[in-house]
Amino acid sequence: MLIYAAAIIAGFLLLVWGANRFVVGAAATAHNLGVSNLLIGLTVVGFGTSAPEILVSINAAASGNPTLAIGNAIGSNIANIALILGITALVQPLRVRSQTLRRELPVLLAVTMLTLLPFLDLNLSRPEGFALLGGLGLMMYWLVRVELESSVGDPMAAELEQEIRADMTMYSAIGMLLVGLIILLASSHMLVWAATHVAKELGVSNLVIGLTIVALGTSLPELAASLTAALKNHHDLAIGNVIGSNMYNLLAVLGVAGAIAPTDFEREVLTRDFLVLIGLTIALFAMAYNIGGEGNIKRSEGAALVLAFFGYMGFVISGSL
Repeated sequence: MLIYAAAIIAGFLLLVWGANRFVVGAAATAHNLGVSNLLIGLTVVGFGTSAPEILVSINAAASGNPTLAIGNAIGSNIANIALILGITALVQPLRVRSQTLRRELPVLLAVTMLTLLPFLDLNLSRPEGFALLGGLGLMMYWLVRVELESSVGDPMAAELEQEIRADMTMYSAIGMLLVGLIILLASSHMLVWAATHVAKELGVSNLVIGLTIVALGTSLPELAASLTAALKNHHDLAIGNVIGSNMYNLLAVLGVAGAIAPTDFEREVLTRDFLVLIGLTIALFAMAYNIGGEGNIKRSEGAALVLAFFGYMGFVISGSL
């Protein structure tokens, strides 16, 4: 058990480091190719922070553990909203100023609700997996349209301009991207291997391990990105990291899992985990739109989100014992 625990910890640390290198390298590469900062933030950064979940999903599904991939996707989204934004708001209350962000939030809510449909029969089939990946393509197209129609003075564009490395040569950027990708591939394989063995040792399902340990670990890049952005007063970027990551997790991670290894799963995914995710997404939507005032996430709301996360974790773990 100690070997598996050590492998999980090492896998998490490498995931965080690899994801950071991957995002920085990918963003700098796109910048050198002339892609706008806002489009980089909407696509490259969102994909990069979801890279750990995507690669863990591929490894899990390919190794015959698709329910771990499903648990990772849903659990990561729950952790992103409740834990990551909760902790970030406790450190630095967040204000929503970007109109681009306000346009993304309804799409996240719609994606979350529509992704529920393939789960109603308690089976994620291969056609449903490919349909989710098709939805990912449509979302990417929509994000490009958003960038083209966004205001020049959008606050998130200014925040991204300060974050993206514009001083890297193309060779350096591609090198960093490849190093990050290799580390992500190796660490995700290590994490899946160790997590499945821990599940066997503890006598719990791969779904529960995916919802808890693996989801928490693969969400660490989002925590680092959102906290760093908030401390720099880049509030829209801190929230945008989570919104983008959650959309990629639902469409890419679940889509890959279904396409590679169709599977049945427990009813709790529908009646417990998805309901919690939908509730948290609606709560984020309500806080960001704050009818009659400026959208924000206060410290009190951040504390409520963190408490909700630990309450959910306690409920999942106690139900598995």
